[in-house]
Amino acid sequence: MDIFLIRLLQFMLAIGLLVLLHEGGHFFFAKLFGVRVDKFYLFFDPSIWKWDGSLFKFKPKNSDTQYGVGWLPLGGYCKIAGMIDESFDTEQMKQPEQPWEFRAKPAWQRLLIMIGGVLVNFLLALFIYAMILFHWGDTYIPVKEMTLGMKFNTEAKALGFKDGDILIGTDQGEFKDFSADLYRDISEAKRVDLIRDGKKMSLTLPGDLNLLGMLKAEPSFVRPLIPAVIDSVMADSPAAEIGLQKNDKIVAFNGKTIDSYNEFTDQIGILDDIMTGAKTQADSLKIRTATIVVSRSDESGVMREDTLAVTLTPDLKIGFYVKTLAGIYEPYTREYGFFESIPAGIKYGWNVLAGYVNDMKYVFTADGAKSLGGFGAIGSLFPPMWDWYMFWKMTAFLSIILAFMNILPIPALDGGHVLFLIYEMVTRRKPSETFMIRAEYVGFGILILLMVVANLNDILRWLGYM
Repeated sequence: MDIFLIRLLQFMLAIGLLVLLHEGGHFFFAKLFGVRVDKFYLFFDPSIWKWDGSLFKFKPKNSDTQYGVGWLPLGGYCKIAGMIDESFDTEQMKQPEQPWEFRAKPAWQRLLIMIGGVLVNFLLALFIYAMILFHWGDTYIPVKEMTLGMKFNTEAKALGFKDGDILIGTDQGEFKDFSADLYRDISEAKRVDLIRDGKKMSLTLPGDLNLLGMLKAEPSFVRPLIPAVIDSVMADSPAAEIGLQKNDKIVAFNGKTIDSYNEFTDQIGILDDIMTGAKTQADSLKIRTATIVVSRSDESGVMREDTLAVTLTPDLKIGFYVKTLAGIYEPYTREYGFFESIPAGIKYGWNVLAGYVNDMKYVFTADGAKSLGGFGAIGSLFPPMWDWYMFWKMTAFLSIILAFMNILPIPALDGGHVLFLIYEMVTRRKPSETFMIRAEYVGFGILILLMVVANLNDILRWLGYM
């Protein structure tokens, strides 16, 4: 419960900040050009019976704008006078045009008002990335220095990879760290460079591997090879009960040879699949009863192998830890001065945006639709403990997503309004108000459908159906 609340608080703080600044972008340009803003709200405020839906509201003296917080935390809005938006205020549009209304302003001013939110979110993301680099620097483990190499799945091995290969880079450049970018580079590469058995060599790749399939594969297409050497044992765990100790090396599990901790977790994954067929407690106990072979040294330093019987917990845990990547390799930190961090942050943010845009093509596939996530999926991206570094990194990433998604040419989004304004500027003709209202309804319907699908996916994943 504590983990849920911590993630919820981080999610709400990030979304609240991003929505306020996004709508503030529209508000700034509207005020700059003398357009009246009727309402400025964090979250939506649909009325319920006699309640207007506001948790909090106030209107400063001599101001046309009512500020407030609504009860429905699905975003926010800036209600601009004389504009057809998600409020569907058609009554105002039936009145004679006023000079302080959105519709009375030149197209270029209306265009700036509409892109104001996206512009703020994009610039905010670049600024946050720059400040992250300035304050924390860029800490990572270079892939080429992961001297134990990588562990590959069957699909990767069919392309010529072998367990233990040390990855260097592709025809597109050298790998930096182990992240989604490494997967993306491999998926688009025609050649990958690596070190095998101490010798540098290259593999030829097709250049169009399915990135989504690579990321979703179980076991993973590629992951850093981690030795199956126990670093610590949890008290009162099955591992402690059978006498597992620090520096014991797992060499077999249920008769299957174990060459790495990666292989061990794969075998646990196989047991997890088998557990879905357990119908009784006896079935579950039989599946959870396993044998584990460890290599260890005795008091005289002679290595021996011990075979131990262990009963895993119902969630298939044994109760030991191995070293993390940071415990195996020395992380590298690149520090930035204030003025160095600005261009570095811009480059970092641009790469994040480019990668996100590049991956959008997978959304229109069956697997891509299943991978869509709603509020639960987004919230789970935040760490289970309060970590300002990860909070700001996630906030910047969400700001990038919010900017990109809002600029898509879908009616009801900023991008839909921008599309119609560009049409007006090119043809010198305004789309009719009837058309704009209908387009707004269509766009709003599309957004509701996407939101339902994304959040339904969250529920199905939580129930174990996806």
